[in-house]
Parts: sequence; structure tokens; C-alpha cells
Amino acid sequence: MKKITPAKVVVAMSGGVDSSVAAALLKKQGYEVVGVFMQFWFPAGETYGENRCCSLESYNEARAVASRIGIPIYKVNFGRQFKKAIVDDFLRQYAAGRTPNPCVSCNKFIKFDLLLKYARTVFEADYLATGHYISIKNYELRIKDKISTSYKLFRAKDINKDQTYFLYNLKRSQLKHLLFPLGDYNKEQVRMLAKKMKLPVHAKPDSQEICFVGQSHYGFLKKYLKLKPGKIIDSQTKKILGEHQGLPLYTRGQRSGIGLSGGPWYVAGFDRKKNNLLVTKNPAKSDLLNNELNCSQVNWIGTEPKFPLNCQAQIRYRGRPAACRVEKKGRTYLVKFTIGQRAIMPGQSVVFYKGNELLGGGVIR
Repeated sequence: MKKITPAKVVVAMSGGVDSSVAAALLKKQGYEVVGVFMQFWFPAGETYGENRCCSLESYNEARAVASRIGIPIYKVNFGRQFKKAIVDDFLRQYAAGRTPNPCVSCNKFIKFDLLLKYARTVFEADYLATGHYISIKNYELRIKDKISTSYKLFRAKDINKDQTYFLYNLKRSQLKHLLFPLGDYNKEQVRMLAKKMKLPVHAKPDSQEICFVGQSHYGFLKKYLKLKPGKIIDSQTKKILGEHQGLPLYTRGQRSGIGLSGGPWYVAGFDRKKNNLLVTKNPAKSDLLNNELNCSQVNWIGTEPKFPLNCQAQIRYRGRPAACRVEKKGRTYLVKFTIGQRAIMPGQSVVFYKGNELLGGGVIR
């Protein structure tokens, strides 16, 4: 009898509990599992260990997990590509007055493009797997006499950890080569599994910050951008209230870090020609609430839907999906909300859903 070779899967391992459990689950399911630890860019003059997501400590933790579950692990350096596609764009967008989401870009250009190609060519793997909380389902389609497989993406079981917002750029051609083992688990179950499997990272806390920025978002922007101080003005009374340190340090709806007394104050907008920061005490009577937005660079997971499209849209990761109507305007899309949305910010992503199904998304203009 001919021996059946198990499917080969490369798992992106960061040294965190999620990617570690993903690798262990796939190994238990009979896959040939190979771990890959990605090294990204870190600021000049700093040590490799100061970028937490790809620090030496994290690499050693990933190695310990790989040893525990009995799989090989390799380190790949994507620092040059990451700097160009993610970090440089991050700074360029902030300098232009937008608020980018580097995690969306990293998934689009690094993890599910560069790493997927690397896994398929260098390791000749059938699949790439990650520890993202998202569910992928396949369906059989019969077109005339031919049967084909269609793939759809859905929110994870754990809504609080769901990461579909960051993954709307995935393409159907990629989905057949992707595995997301944690889609049907919640975080508590994942930690329990890690402990049961005696993985050394079972109690490791989740990383919250942007990996290359570190704990000081402002500090990073101040270090790499040329900032010009200007006036802080009450958007209603037009009264000068103080001085800001540079418009890229602020985002619409921001409440903390403005440096004004007698608040709370909220960032209401920007007068970029005069380099003024506009603030308000009354968000309801400012421009913070909008019923529509324009977006571009839109990706649809499957076939582009028919327009106008009635669905739900989410304008930030922790935001709630809101009912909307999407209209196509050439290469851009107009999104009209039933209820006004607070602090819509250019550069962020708007992501579309039908119930729990991820339809696609784009970048707010």
C-alpha cells in the first residue's frame, strides 16, 4: 500500500500563545508542521531585542515551543521589505494627515503575500497557517457539470478577539492555501490548551502595541517626523486655547494627550493650511459625527457584489458594525450610514460584513 504523505504547513510563530497553539493543534491533526519566525525592522541604534514581536526573547520562546511539540523552526529576515512597505508608509501617511493601520498593511504585504510565497516556494508547503482569530469555510459550487470550491471568511467564535478587520485584503486565490486553527476557539480555551499541552508560553501576556513603534507612539513619530508646533483652537468659539506639538501627533476624536485644562477636550479636526488643531468640548455639535465616507483601495473577498449594497461596516478595530449602503463611484465607493459615525479618520480601514461574513474592505479617504 502506498504511504500517504501528510500535507505540509508552515506556521508563522511569534513566540506568543496563539501561534504556538495553532502549531500544536496542526501537529496533533497530522500535518507536517514547520515553524517560521519572522524578523522585521527595528530602529537604527536600538537592539534587536527592543522590537517585542521579533525580539530575541520571542525567538527563543518560539524555539522552546517548537522543541516541545517536536517541529523544526526557521528564522527569516523580512526587515528590508517590512521597512519599505510598512514603516515608511506609516510615517508617510501620518505626515500627510492620515491615520494608517500598519497591521492591515503587514497582513496584506508581508504575512499573506511575502510569507505565503516563501512558504509555497522555499518550503514547498501546501498551506500557511497563523494564530489569527478568524474562520475560513469552503463550499462546493456546481457550475454546469463542473464542481469547484469557493472559500468564505467569517468572524471568529471569540468576538472580542476576532481579527477579520485586519484581514479584508485576502484574496480567494490565497484562501485555498491558508489555515486558521483558532477560529472556533475563544481566548480562554486557547490558554487552557496551551497549559494542557505544557507549552512554555501559556501564561505569556498578549502584545497590544504596534510592534515597531513600541510603547511610545508619540515618541516614535517625534523621532522620525519633522513636526511643526501650532495653535490649538476651539472649533466653536474660534478662541486660541494653547499650542500643539505637531498635527501628526493627533487624530480625530482623541481625548487624552491634548494638553489642555478645563476639559474634557476632543480633537474635532485640523486646519492644515494654517497648521491649527481644532478641538471641542461638545462632540455632538462638531464635525465629529458623519453619516458617510468615501473609500478606495477596496478588496472584495469573493466576486464584487452588486451595487448599491446594503450591509454593515466597521470603521475601527474595536468599533461596532453599523448598517450602511455602499455605492460604487468609479474606482471609489461611497458608504452611507443609517446612524452617524464618530471620528471617521482618513487612512483607517472601513470593513464590510453581511452578518458574520467578511465581504471586504478599503481605506477611508
